[in-house]
Amino acid sequence: MSKPSRPARFFYWIIAILLAAALLYFSLRGIAWAQVWLTLSRAKANYIVLWILLSSGSLFLRALRWRILLRSAAPVKVSIAFWATAAGYLGNNYLPARAGEVIRSVMVSFHSGLSKTFVLTTAFLERLCDAVALVLISSIVLLTLASPPGWFARAARPFAILGLCGVVAIAITPRLESLWAAIISRVPVPEAIREKLLRVIQQILTGMRAFHSGRRLLAFILFTAIIWYVDIVGIMIGAYALGLHLPVSVAFLLIAGLGLGSALPSTPGYVGIYQFVAVSVLDPFGFHKADAIALILLFQALQYLVITFWGLLAFTQSRRMSLKGAFNLSGAAVSAAAPESQQTPG
Repeated sequence: MSKPSRPARFFYWIIAILLAAALLYFSLRGIAWAQVWLTLSRAKANYIVLWILLSSGSLFLRALRWRILLRSAAPVKVSIAFWATAAGYLGNNYLPARAGEVIRSVMVSFHSGLSKTFVLTTAFLERLCDAVALVLISSIVLLTLASPPGWFARAARPFAILGLCGVVAIAITPRLESLWAAIISRVPVPEAIREKLLRVIQQILTGMRAFHSGRRLLAFILFTAIIWYVDIVGIMIGAYALGLHLPVSVAFLLIAGLGLGSALPSTPGYVGIYQFVAVSVLDPFGFHKADAIALILLFQALQYLVITFWGLLAFTQSRRMSLKGAFNLSGAAVSAAAPESQQTPG
C-alpha cells in the first residue's frame, strides 16, 4: 500500500482546513458562549460515565463485526481485532484522510498473516456498509418527520445512490474474476507488475466475497443494528446528562449526520463538520444553538477520551504481542536446534 503523494496530501489539507473554517464560521456565528458553558457545567457525572462505558462497548462491538469479515479468510483472535480497531480509531482522531484505516489494517495483517490488501478491503467495505445502513434508515426516519433538516434530505440522496452502487459492486464484482484477469493480462506492463496486479485484484475480490455468505452477512447486519442502537442510546444519555431531551428519531438523525459527515475531507477530530451537523440537525427541532454546541463538544471530548485510552493501550498491547511472537519464534528455533547440539561425534 503506497502512501499518497506529497501534492495529494497538501491538496487534501487545504480542502479540509477551508471546509472546517467555513463550517465553524456558520456553526458558531452568534453563539452565546455563556450559555454553552452553563449547559456544560450542569452535566451529570453518572450519566457521562455511562456514556463512556457505552462508547467503549460500541468500539468492542465494531471489532467483533469486523472480525466476521476477516474470518472469511483465516482465524483472527478477538484481541487482535479489538486492539487493531482501537488503534485505527485513534489514528482517525489524530491523523487526516482516515489514516486509521491503514493503521488497523496493517496491525491485523502483521499479527494474523493476512494480506494487507484483503484486510484494507474489508475495512473499506465495513465503512461502506455503515454508510448504506445510515442512509437507508435515516431516509425512513425523515419520512416520519414534519420538519426534517432540508440539507440532510438533499445530502442523503447522493449518499444513497453511491451506497447502493457499492452494494451492487460487492455483489457482482467478485463474480467477474475471469474478466478482470483477462483485462489485466492485456495491459502492456512487465510480467512482474502484471502478476502483482493480479494478486492485488485477487485479495480485493476475496474481501468482497466475505459478504457472499448468507450466515456471515446476517451476522454482520445484526451487529450493525446493535452498534448503531448503542450509539443512539449513548448520545441520548449524553443529552440527558446536560438536561436536554433528545427523541430517538432526532438522536438517530444526529448520529447518521455525524457518520456521513465524517466521510468528508476533514481535520483530525472532524472539527467544524461535527459542529455544523449538530447545529443544523438539532435546530429544526427546537434546540438552542448553544445547547447543540455544548452537546457536540461533550461528544467530541468523550470520544477523544475513550479512543485515546483504548488506542494507546492498543499500541502497547500490539508491541507486547510482537515481542511475545518473536520470543516464541526464537524459543522454537532453539528447541529445534538443541537435539543437534547435544549429539556427540561418533
